[in-house]
Amino acid sequence: MSEVVAPISLMPFTSLTKFFKTPKGLLVIALALLIPLAATASGFTVVAPGVAAAAITAMLIDAPILRYRDKAWSFPSGALLTGLLVAMVLSPFGSWKIAAMTAAMGVLSKYVVRGRSSNVFNPAALALVVSYFAFDTGQSWWGALPELPLMALAALFATGVFITDRVNKMPAVLAFLGMHFLLFTLTAFVGDPAGVAELYREPDLHAALFFAFFMVTDPPTSPPKARDQIVFGVITAVVSYSVFQLVGAVYFLLAGLLVANVWEAWRRYRVRAARTATAR
Repeated sequence: MSEVVAPISLMPFTSLTKFFKTPKGLLVIALALLIPLAATASGFTVVAPGVAAAAITAMLIDAPILRYRDKAWSFPSGALLTGLLVAMVLSPFGSWKIAAMTAAMGVLSKYVVRGRSSNVFNPAALALVVSYFAFDTGQSWWGALPELPLMALAALFATGVFITDRVNKMPAVLAFLGMHFLLFTLTAFVGDPAGVAELYREPDLHAALFFAFFMVTDPPTSPPKARDQIVFGVITAVVSYSVFQLVGAVYFLLAGLLVANVWEAWRRYRVRAARTATAR
């Protein structure tokens, strides 16, 4: 008597394939490619503890929250991205415990500070700024490949452009980068060029590109329409420039993004209020 073999379900594989075609899935792939490349400079044994601690902690916190909210288990992809971004910005020579706590703050911020439909702040950006004040953390942006040869910058640029195009955030990126370098170039002409020269060298140049491609483009906290994206990018650049000039703090890019996040939350509130008034 022949044995009947049950067909193997392809649903998990199919779901995984679909996930990696989404913006979040593509970003996971992009960061997964950049991390080992960037780690060749500092060393895998140096960066691995922080990356693992941040990513695992973020997912362990977010998974049960998603289960409670959605009544079903789901992969905490957003938390994974928050953990990876946090780890790639923090200095790899810091404690893995700080990386884990910073990632945890980022995940929890999505549920504490949110509007009607989404979180207000970019989780990684908010967590990194809070961590700076709470733990005096360093930010090396090692994940932006600043210690590698020029070809690494090309890899960062190509990966970033691909992700930006897929999430339809090119206007925001171009507006931010254009205003960012315009302001610092004008400052170099009218003031002391030495004061802003570092913005055109590693790690600051790499940090600006990484920040623009992978953080300014965050779909839940940035506008969908091109016109609003341009305003969003300009606000980010102007505030970042102001913080750099007035304070000189390491978190100047992140501060600009957080202010732009507030503007976007206000814009969405006004759009909803106008729609409600029209419906009435």
